Amino acid sequence: METAPLKSFATWARTSLIREVTARIAVVLAPASPERVEQAKAVEALEKAVRSGGGGDKGRAAVADKVAYTWFNRIIALRFMDANGYTGVGVVSSQAGVGGQPEILAEAKRGNFEASVVGVKTRETVTSLLNGTRRSADAQGEAYALLLSDYCRHWNRAMPFMFEREGDFTELLIPGNLLADDSVPSRAVKVLTKDVCQDVEVIGWLYQFYISERKDEVFAGFKQNKKAGADEIPAATQLFTPHWIVRYLVENSLGRLWMLNRPTSHLVDQMQYYIAPVDEETDFLKITRPKELKVVDPACGSGHMLTYAFDLLYAIYEEEGYAPSEIPGLILAHNLYGVEIDPRAGALAAFALTMKARAKQRTFFNKQIEPNVRVLDPIRFTPDEIDFLLTRGGDKHAEAAFWNQFEHAATFGSLIRPDRDLTVRLARHLETLDDDGDMIRTDMLDRAERVVRQAEYLSQSYQVVVANPPYMGTRNMSDALRSFAESAYPTSWGDLCTMFISRALALVPAGGAAALVVSESWLFNSTYVTFRDEILRSARPVLTACIDKSAFGVRLNTAATVFQRSGRPGHSQFFRVSQELLGGGPVTSLPPSYAKVHVVKVESFASVPGGAFVFDMPAPLLELYGKSDVLGDVYDARQGLATGNNNRFVRYWWEVSRSRIAYGLGSREEAQRSGCLWFPYNKGGTPVPWWGNQDHVIAFDDENFNVLSKLGNKLPSRNRYFKSSITWSNIGSSGARFRYLPDGFVFDVSGMSLFVDNERKKLEVLGYLNSQMARKGLDVLAPTLNYQVGDVARMPLVTGDNDHERVSELVHLARAEWAEFETAHEFQASPFVGSRRPTVKTAGEEVSGVRRTRGRRIASLEEASNAYWETRIAELAGYDSASFPAMTARPVVFRSTAEDSSDLVSFAVGCMFGRYSLDEPGLILADQGATVQDYLAKVPSPTFAPDKDNVIPVVDGDWFEDDIVARFRTFLRVAFGEEYFEENLRFVTESLGVKDIRDYFVKSFYKDHVQRYKKRPIYWLFSSPKGSFNALIYLHRYTPSTVSTVLNEYLREFTAKLSSSLQQQERLAAGGGTPRQQAAAQKEADRLRKVLLELEEYERDVLYPLASRQLAIDLDDGVKANYPKFGAALKKIPGLEASDE
Repeated sequence: METAPLKSFATWARTSLIREVTARIAVVLAPASPERVEQAKAVEALEKAVRSGGGGDKGRAAVADKVAYTWFNRIIALRFMDANGYTGVGVVSSQAGVGGQPEILAEAKRGNFEASVVGVKTRETVTSLLNGTRRSADAQGEAYALLLSDYCRHWNRAMPFMFEREGDFTELLIPGNLLADDSVPSRAVKVLTKDVCQDVEVIGWLYQFYISERKDEVFAGFKQNKKAGADEIPAATQLFTPHWIVRYLVENSLGRLWMLNRPTSHLVDQMQYYIAPVDEETDFLKITRPKELKVVDPACGSGHMLTYAFDLLYAIYEEEGYAPSEIPGLILAHNLYGVEIDPRAGALAAFALTMKARAKQRTFFNKQIEPNVRVLDPIRFTPDEIDFLLTRGGDKHAEAAFWNQFEHAATFGSLIRPDRDLTVRLARHLETLDDDGDMIRTDMLDRAERVVRQAEYLSQSYQVVVANPPYMGTRNMSDALRSFAESAYPTSWGDLCTMFISRALALVPAGGAAALVVSESWLFNSTYVTFRDEILRSARPVLTACIDKSAFGVRLNTAATVFQRSGRPGHSQFFRVSQELLGGGPVTSLPPSYAKVHVVKVESFASVPGGAFVFDMPAPLLELYGKSDVLGDVYDARQGLATGNNNRFVRYWWEVSRSRIAYGLGSREEAQRSGCLWFPYNKGGTPVPWWGNQDHVIAFDDENFNVLSKLGNKLPSRNRYFKSSITWSNIGSSGARFRYLPDGFVFDVSGMSLFVDNERKKLEVLGYLNSQMARKGLDVLAPTLNYQVGDVARMPLVTGDNDHERVSELVHLARAEWAEFETAHEFQASPFVGSRRPTVKTAGEEVSGVRRTRGRRIASLEEASNAYWETRIAELAGYDSASFPAMTARPVVFRSTAEDSSDLVSFAVGCMFGRYSLDEPGLILADQGATVQDYLAKVPSPTFAPDKDNVIPVVDGDWFEDDIVARFRTFLRVAFGEEYFEENLRFVTESLGVKDIRDYFVKSFYKDHVQRYKKRPIYWLFSSPKGSFNALIYLHRYTPSTVSTVLNEYLREFTAKLSSSLQQQERLAAGGGTPRQQAAAQKEADRLRKVLLELEEYERDVLYPLASRQLAIDLDDGVKANYPKFGAALKKIPGLEASDE
């Protein structure tokens, strides 16, 4: 199914409907609105809903969101039924082949009404509107709204879950503009064609796309440390399941159970994703007739699992000889159950099942059979109400807990576990209670009845559970949800989806089946050690497909597992579905033809630390478990600190004064004696092998040390701070990469470290961990590609003593490569300048040659190191290394000419400000308040002197003799000589892809600089609103008078020059040349006036007030804190405000 048009429509429809409904709320709730008189009860219900939503604008927004969603569902439902001919007359669709307005309106214009649907009052009103006897600003729109409301009431009889009853306040809020060409009904008809509506799967796609923007909002909130409660969970956890995964789960649970009971059934012929058991099964649940197959989806969403289960059940009933006319009703009444927390999703699920039934039987609507889809309502009783509901002699605490167990139903959902015996007993007791004509007591008993019904859904047994449950880790859970999870699901509480495994198995009797697609992590992660043991005591994962993350378009792999409730040992089948398969078109069968199916007894994984189900761990590594130690038993694997406030304690090293950073210290005591504030901080970063990712520093002097010891995770592993280690980044989309970290670093929770005290052994272990087989093994232990300390610690230890020299050279080469980048704290100078070649081109060729030679050497060393460790693994495990897969070489990426030229320009600007020098390597001016005198003390006779006042203008045109272009020209002459100056300038300009070097400086340099320095720039750009005036300053040379210098020496000078030019252009325009010249002069004069106005406002409103303040800054506060202090004076940096956590 082509989903792009559906996504475009659904996201647009949400915005449109919310806007329309919001407008209707304002009209209806206006003090003197007609609705307050004509439909007082509905208005009262609306006001109550607004109060429940938080009151005021917040409450109105909440109601608008819910009602807009409700009308979206109704419009979609009506269009779906129109397209399939179920409505008889087009409710939102025009007459077939005619086009134009909805058919019910066209018929009304002819005087034709369905008497069984449209009430007498509506007919009269519509007729008077259409014939003009009743005045209206939008007669046809008003008439259609009335007709639509009556049709919704009509369909309420067959589908009360989707359509309102008379008097429902949603009727008051029917969206306006329903007949416009760009209305939601009109666009629904265009997008939901008859062909599209042949598959009820479209309902699920629309549900996902409708809430996609809300999902983005919720995830944005997660980044700001907001937590998910009842309002956020439906959007945050909604993920539509691809049809092939649905079929795989249903066919291997429901289908499998039926085939075990009916081995000769032809059902197998239509189950293309069915995988037969490898063992002869005997302890399966015995089924004698189809009505015994109760299937539940405890997180049913829009009902995708249930609608396909309907298809299988229909085939089962048909094969058993049931009459086609009775099968749909039997399935909906006896076989299919769904539970959901989102009322709108629940309505869609029930609607989808009803459509499946109607497609099989024309008269199904007349049966008025409502699908068993239960939306869990949050319900709470007061102490007085509880007293009324208590039984005599019962356990008061247990009964009170029972009646209030659904207080947080909208958050906890099906994870609530009602006591079955108590449910039965209290249901009988409830039947004995009477309201005695008391309306308040009637409401209470009605709520009590709903509690019992909800408890019955969640306490009965089902032969099959099938689900794609919500995914959410504990870090995003609300306090209430997390507390509940820890208490109710002590072994699986790490994620909602793993808790649903526990819940599903509790719903299934012995021999039954549960099939879920969840995060793959439960199979492997050390977090779930006890959980795996718990599962194996009561169930067996008979079949697991580990599916690449691209199937759902998410960041984690999933595992679609079918469990059989049985403690009896047996074989399990595991296989993987790769990204390549998913990207190659529809998945038409499982397992994939290329995939190795691992048939194992999961009990055999007991030798693996934590009992992880490492079915595709490279066999030689798996063999080593039990034969050798694991890394964590021999070496110290540690997770680092979490500051709890990175904005306060962590900086990029280039943000602060270099003299206040201490590198290479070996202990906390040395750090104390250094007198420095900042120390290197290993914070993970992009996965790179051997060396790198040394961008951060942390405030770790005595004062900050003492504060940090009480914050975050309170400085764990502090005895390992400043010690050399092997480190890695916790997240790596292309696998883990390990690197050498020298002495001097404090390490972060995302910069985990393995401490090997012996230097030679450290290098050996580093080589082993970067070998292909070790990395593949680690990917199995950490399937989410989130490499935790415990995962590395569980790796089998392979010892060696002949790789350390290779690894040492690899570390050295990687370090040299890293140090070529300006953002490396060991950067010395541009390699172009260091080559001493006369042209930039030949210097680049020389540098590229050095890089290629280095790259080839790195590749050769990595290949040799990998071969060494494969041989060692084979020797220890008893394998032939010749059978191992060939090594996949790491891609070698070289800098492009454009990137090299950009680097050279950046270095040149550094030389202009005195950060670097053509005469001395490394940093020259890099401390707060550094001056030209400081520079001259280090470089007494510079060949290229730094800018004197720390302001370099960047404007479009030769307005300043010493602007950035002039300075760059001088730099090229000094660095490469006069002879090839023009050639060098042309080469750099062409490499940057611009016609003129000025274009690059004016339009692209600052953007590149901000990106290079990761949104923490060291050169700041003063810029007028439209960029007509720009001037760079160097942060470390900033003084409180710098803004005045920008104002007086540059902005005002520029303004004066422009004013003079304007006068000249005005004289030309007044008659100083040909008509063509006069027109050009007039155009230029007009442009200059606009620029001068811009600069005048920039000076008056921004720069002058700022200069008057003599603003002082402290580099230790960091760019994120200091940059905004200058407000509109500086060029805006998108994303600067983002969290550093």
